Amino acid sequence: MNFFKSLVQKFTGRPVDWDELEEMLIRSDLGVPMSLRIVTALQKRAQTQKITAQDVAEVAREEILRVLPIQPGPIRPLPAKPKAILIVGVNGTGKTTSTAKLAHYFQRNRHSVLLAAADTFRAAAIEQLAIWAERLKIEMIRGQYNADPAALCYEAYQTADRRDIEFLICDTAGRLHTKSNLMAELEKIKRSLAKHDPAAPQERLLVVDATTGSNALAQAREFHAAVDLTGLIVTKLDGSGKGGIVIAIQNELGIPTRFVGTGEKLEDLAPFDSRAFIEQML
Repeated sequence: MNFFKSLVQKFTGRPVDWDELEEMLIRSDLGVPMSLRIVTALQKRAQTQKITAQDVAEVAREEILRVLPIQPGPIRPLPAKPKAILIVGVNGTGKTTSTAKLAHYFQRNRHSVLLAAADTFRAAAIEQLAIWAERLKIEMIRGQYNADPAALCYEAYQTADRRDIEFLICDTAGRLHTKSNLMAELEKIKRSLAKHDPAAPQERLLVVDATTGSNALAQAREFHAAVDLTGLIVTKLDGSGKGGIVIAIQNELGIPTRFVGTGEKLEDLAPFDSRAFIEQML
């Protein structure tokens, strides 16, 4: 990422050009409001002292840390019933793989997991999740191709409850955030799970690809409006993604990043840590 390093290099040995700085911040996917916030804080400091390249990096870092929670709360099981987790996102973000990684993460922490293959529109997605479930030795509830995903999630919750399973993870179909009928279907899945427990699904996690930049913010807005997101799983944050989108989504929508994917292996999913994230940006 080296975001702060590039800021320092850009403005070392010369006065800060505010327009150029603002453009640079926006290009790094921080979003317009966050970029303006950093520039405003720097301009305020400029009233009493000469601004150096180090000041630019320092203020950017301070403002970003003010926005990001140091560590979002962990996802813990409920005392007497399953905790339902809805995984949503557009096609191609690594949603099904992220579902498997999350199941593996809970497994490593000694929790029981049931998977629901609620992407019933793509036979390949059901098969892909089934391969992961077999590797992890986790049971998976699946339906017929084109079956009603809301009914499947309802049935999966019943199974999880009956067997005292701690986490039910529902992998939903990838959908364009601009398609209102598909977004309405997500709301239907949410309502079907709420028949078992008014709070279910307790977690609604959006999988976003760090490399898609501002498009990820547009996705987050629409999915948040549909299912009231509780967090993000950010994929491809392994060097190629600039990661600024994490800050933009937190700042503009208040949705914390809960997990980051850093590679292809099952182990390559970690709880988000803002300080570690900022260190990577240095």
